[in-house]
Amino acid sequence: MSQSAVADFVAVEELPARLRLGVLLNGALFGSLMLLICVTAIPYGTSHPWWKALFICFVLLATIVAVIEVMLNGARRIEGGRLILPIAVLILFAFLQTMSLPGSAIAGLSLPAWNAISADPHQTRFVALQLIALSLVILLVFRYANTESRVRVLIHVILGVAVLSAIYGILRQTVQRDTGFVLPMLRPGSGYGQFINKNHFAYLMEMAFGLGLGLIAFGGVKRQHAMVYVALLLPIWTALVLSNSRGGILAMIAQLVIAVLMISYFNRSSTLDDSLLSRATRSIPMRIGLVLALVVALGVGVIWVGGDRLLSNFEAAGGEFSIEPVASSGGVTRNDIWRATLRTIADHPVFGVGLGGYWIAVTEHHHASGTMTPQEAHNDYLELLASGGLIGFAIGLWFAVVAFKLIRNNVRTGNRARNAVCFAAVLGLSGALMHSFFDFGLHLIANSLVFAVLLTLATMSVQRNAKHENVDLNGGSK
Repeated sequence: MSQSAVADFVAVEELPARLRLGVLLNGALFGSLMLLICVTAIPYGTSHPWWKALFICFVLLATIVAVIEVMLNGARRIEGGRLILPIAVLILFAFLQTMSLPGSAIAGLSLPAWNAISADPHQTRFVALQLIALSLVILLVFRYANTESRVRVLIHVILGVAVLSAIYGILRQTVQRDTGFVLPMLRPGSGYGQFINKNHFAYLMEMAFGLGLGLIAFGGVKRQHAMVYVALLLPIWTALVLSNSRGGILAMIAQLVIAVLMISYFNRSSTLDDSLLSRATRSIPMRIGLVLALVVALGVGVIWVGGDRLLSNFEAAGGEFSIEPVASSGGVTRNDIWRATLRTIADHPVFGVGLGGYWIAVTEHHHASGTMTPQEAHNDYLELLASGGLIGFAIGLWFAVVAFKLIRNNVRTGNRARNAVCFAAVLGLSGALMHSFFDFGLHLIANSLVFAVLLTLATMSVQRNAKHENVDLNGGSK
């Protein structure tokens, strides 16, 4: 045990019993958050309703314990209120969508017909409960990931979960022959990793890849440790390519471009002048050249690893967006789904069809064989507009503006390590936001949980501390 650890232990022992209990609860709550990130990723990314219900119950229980901890240790200013406010308004709006409105009575019965805004009030309430749980997670991370050492642990847990998921996916693709590979519902050739849908797996890889790449590129790790993080990113990148997710690969390429473009902003901050990309992008021609070189190099690597299977998948993308219907698709190409979604939006422009009610409402406008019907819009932005209408979409824009302002304020601090973490988190978020134009991976709790944690890391404000100002994520001095 180090001298500092011994000193901390003695200091804790000297505290009154009430405060000692508060310190123990503080550490236990942080550990429970780390456990939650690990466990949530296991059961198919927590895609089933009963797993989602367990997640909600766990978060509510942790929140009750957190209230006790606050009472014992004393409440300081809790961060995250500005970020949570738009989500709270959206949750309130979701519950309003489930309220029964005056309507005509059912023939032969004295009870009035259910006439709520939501096409599926039960599912709308369930979505609202998930949003409550994720909001509470954000507040818990704000409070309990409040030191440099805990931020390091949090980042390493996310990267560790992604690496283990990537290795599991590669092993499954290599050796699985029958249905069931540790998890009983996994079929050969379907999905990737522990996820039933390969695109949902790609979301987790994108966010972890962006986080690790950002730490390396923006000086978040010591130079001698950079290769360790490169080694961690190799299986993540390989699994993302082998998953054959077109949206995931495009999002990863976009992350590289965004990383280089953001350097022009970072260069205006003296705190990141020593980063690797900063020295390589002193002028606009160098930035353009670096973007082209990275895209070409990544494209060659993707084709080399993905092979003919990946190329065939990209060639098939033409049918997804073709104006002419494809007979073999059953009317569920993205083009068909998006047109049905736009018709749904036109019919319910203001209040939408209810969060979670899209899957029922879209059937009225989905003109196809009926053998397959869309459950999601395959575009989270269109689905938000369809589910929440202009009101819900406006709340979403409000949330985005608040997050942007908090991130902008955060990067203006003089803390080099915190700036690097902020920009790395933004890079991880950018992959998921880009992919959401084509898929719905954030509907899974595992992905939305990591997204919420990255958002917290990007917006978390840390008081400038000269003692920690030059401490990198590996605990060493610069």
